[in-house]
Amino acid sequence: MTSTKYIFVTGGVTSSLGKGIISASLAKLLQARGFSVTIQKFDPYINVDPGTLNPYEHGECYVTDDGAETDLDLGHYERFLNVPTSQANNVTTGRIYYNVIKKEREGEFLGKTVQVVPHITDEIKNSIYKLGQTDKFDVVITELGGCVGDIESLPFIEAVRQARFELGHENAICIHLTLIPFLNAAGELKTKPTQHSVKQLLEAGIQPDILVCRTEHKLPDDLRRKVALFCNVPVDCVIEAMDAPTIYDVPLLMREEKLDQVVLSKLNFSYKKAAGLGPWTDFLSKLKNPRDKVKIAVVGKYVELQDAYKSISEAFVHAGATNQVKVKVYWISSEGITEKNVGEKLAHMSGVLVAPGFGERGLEGKINSIKYVRENNIPFFGICLGMQCATIEFARNVLKLDGANSREMNEKVINPIIDLMEDQKNITEMGGTMRLGSYDCEIKEGTKAYDVYGSTNIQERHRHRYEFNNKYLRDFEDAGMIASGINPKSGLVEIVEIKDHRWFVGAQFHPELKSTVLNPHPLFVKFVKAALDLKNETK
Repeated sequence: MTSTKYIFVTGGVTSSLGKGIISASLAKLLQARGFSVTIQKFDPYINVDPGTLNPYEHGECYVTDDGAETDLDLGHYERFLNVPTSQANNVTTGRIYYNVIKKEREGEFLGKTVQVVPHITDEIKNSIYKLGQTDKFDVVITELGGCVGDIESLPFIEAVRQARFELGHENAICIHLTLIPFLNAAGELKTKPTQHSVKQLLEAGIQPDILVCRTEHKLPDDLRRKVALFCNVPVDCVIEAMDAPTIYDVPLLMREEKLDQVVLSKLNFSYKKAAGLGPWTDFLSKLKNPRDKVKIAVVGKYVELQDAYKSISEAFVHAGATNQVKVKVYWISSEGITEKNVGEKLAHMSGVLVAPGFGERGLEGKINSIKYVRENNIPFFGICLGMQCATIEFARNVLKLDGANSREMNEKVINPIIDLMEDQKNITEMGGTMRLGSYDCEIKEGTKAYDVYGSTNIQERHRHRYEFNNKYLRDFEDAGMIASGINPKSGLVEIVEIKDHRWFVGAQFHPELKSTVLNPHPLFVKFVKAALDLKNETK
């Protein structure tokens, strides 16, 4: 074992209490004290990764530099810590069983009966220890998805019990996130759900070291003492987690509750320095004190669930704070946009982002939106399929190419502006087989893209199977839509823009995945600035 310390974050009473945000906030406080920290997420579902899940099922699929399709909580980890994650930071039940079955097929277990204990739990522990064995991190925080008591979570809970025993109490602690609800009829906070949740954890062999209690009201001292007494934790280890105005307030609230100090004491760590959060508080000050506001539409097919576009939503928060404006995002379903009503829906917007996605549903609504903003000189930003839709719209309405479309939508398309990538043509499995992860892009000088990045060489993250068909590139550039970013190895068009438009940029990659609090993505920053300039011009 290395000198790495481990923190396990479990949840009880109900889902969606915010384990990811609490984990990221604690990590941020420890990072601010000079410790090297990473966070991993264990998801108890049987999918090998979230890549094949409908966004309505699980929110967006987050992609790391090394091409892992992961849970959206990894986006929170990166946005808070400003440190990239990897395949090792997200593990599912499906991945665990896949690895164990693969070993069994290869004869690794020498004819033994393969069982949940010890084989599955050992594989989970291997994933727990993997990040710590690199010597890169002082602390590894492991968030367990779901709730204590869920059937599918049992192997993970048992693995955590074993890991804590193997590591020792000074090297591994458990933080249990729970709920203390307020009953209006009784007019009081109730601790019984928390007591029952801790009892379930105790039955699994884990005594929580710290309780983080989500609540809509402040916890009085007598209630804290009651929770401490009945849950076997010291009073100073009962941490209040009040509902916050934004997720970015949570690190400051946890610092007020001294969560980081309690954790360092439990892990027998010496304090490296105080938890200074100067740049973070500067960001919050700009976020909460905007000088102006701007309306931006996001046109997509999953808008009913904003977690489907979580990274886009947060990238607008970062870019808005940088520009010191409040970005009011209007989520508009592309299925409801027609040639007749597009003006009614978009006329009052200062910018339009056409979101990524897969499949034909809502495609024409996206194309109608792009035609409107192109002809009316409204700032436009297209991401992945949004960029592809921009090229299809241009082909249809500027180049006048009959039947221009993507082969994804129509296999018999006459003019395949977007076509299947060569290395995708013989692939039959769906999971983890797209063009995934970080790739190089060369930027042409004198373009909007160069103005955005200030560099001719960048790296961005991808998740797609189809690409712009370079057979049409010369016709596009002659007509005014240029490829300002190209992959140097494959020739893949990464960025398109229209030269004589106010701000019209499409990116084949996903810039939202690299936007963080301390490093807002420049494409979002410039797009919001362009939208603000239009708003101020038309006052």
